[in-house]
Amino acid sequence: MSGHSKWHSIKHKKGAADAKRGKIFTKHAKLITIAARNGADPELNSALRAAIDNAKAENVPNDNIDRAIKKGSGTGADAVQMMETSYEAYGPEGVAIYVKAITDNKNRTLTNVRTIINKNGGNLGESGSVAYMFNHKGHFVIDPAGRDMEEVQLELLDFELEDMEEVDGKIDVVCDPGKFVDLKNKLEAAGFKLETSELTFVASNSIPVSDATKAQKILTLIEKIEEDDDVTDVYANFDFSDEVLAQM
Repeated sequence: MSGHSKWHSIKHKKGAADAKRGKIFTKHAKLITIAARNGADPELNSALRAAIDNAKAENVPNDNIDRAIKKGSGTGADAVQMMETSYEAYGPEGVAIYVKAITDNKNRTLTNVRTIINKNGGNLGESGSVAYMFNHKGHFVIDPAGRDMEEVQLELLDFELEDMEEVDGKIDVVCDPGKFVDLKNKLEAAGFKLETSELTFVASNSIPVSDATKAQKILTLIEKIEEDDDVTDVYANFDFSDEVLAQM
């Protein structure tokens, strides 16, 4: 899962810029809106509870969260029917790209995403051309908080994890998506500091990229896609070498 871990690290480092654009707040509001369709009470709707927790971890204001819940549950003045959709594409070097979006107008979003991909060296694929390369997983980034790294990793072996890896002084953990909520509760109860907790998609195979210029083209394409207001997440199966990362 090295490619996924490196991409998460890159996204984390540029997160401050994303926050300034309001992208993070918008993304979480849409995720909460979708989750709230199945009930406005987070105690009875585990997906909503997880969405709220993730939003709070990114410092989304409570007013934004409340508005998103009302919008999704149909109780607010601005209630709207939001839809989840996805797009599959190939970028430079044949990198597979899986795009997730939440929109109130699929035609608009498709046109926007296609235009971005075509202008930045990629090609929009047919449905099913890329999705099979990615597996739905629960993902956590755990901050050891000053504790010995090996000690923390040994302690984590007692939990139902599929994989874990040290990345930039943190511990990247992957689990079965069906066990995500239960594992999150157990990790928090055990006192682990969760920097990130999310449901995500992890590539089953990675394409190694060892040229910095080509790597930058891939990142530029992904960043342009992420900038679209309707896009919530972009996943890709690249694996930049350490030498390339050092140059970026």
